[in-house]
Amino acid sequence: MTTNQNTIEVLNDLIRINNDRVTGYTKAIEELKDEDNDLRVVFQSFVLTSKRIISELTEAILNKGGEPAHDTTAAGKIYRAWMDVKATFTGHDTLSILSACEYGEDAAQKSYKIAIEDSIGIEVDSLQLITAQKAELKKEHDSVKEYRDAEKVAK
Repeated sequence: MTTNQNTIEVLNDLIRINNDRVTGYTKAIEELKDEDNDLRVVFQSFVLTSKRIISELTEAILNKGGEPAHDTTAAGKIYRAWMDVKATFTGHDTLSILSACEYGEDAAQKSYKIAIEDSIGIEVDSLQLITAQKAELKKEHDSVKEYRDAEKVAK
């Protein structure tokens, strides 16, 4: 596989992860109770972050002559199904929603980590983009963890 093809494949995987985030947070927003308006605003900002990241990744793929992905990962579909099942049993409990979101954030961080660690064959400009995006998403990951920890204490 050429460097360009490998780069496009990695960038498409990251588009799929961010599509998972958009779908996951959209689902989480629907599951939140009215009193969780602060989380609703946070989750909406996370959706916007991923949409912007998808746009950046799409532009990078198009500049390399590739075809951007529009789907989600199989793992993302499983994650959303798990969230549906968990919500059914917990009555849309805020702690459960936050735990499911943290699970998704862990998966996103792992995907970015693998992309960076296996960067042989990835073009430098794309590696810089991936590294910057991982750092940005790490802040959102940590935010979800803080909300989850605070919700645990409140229970």
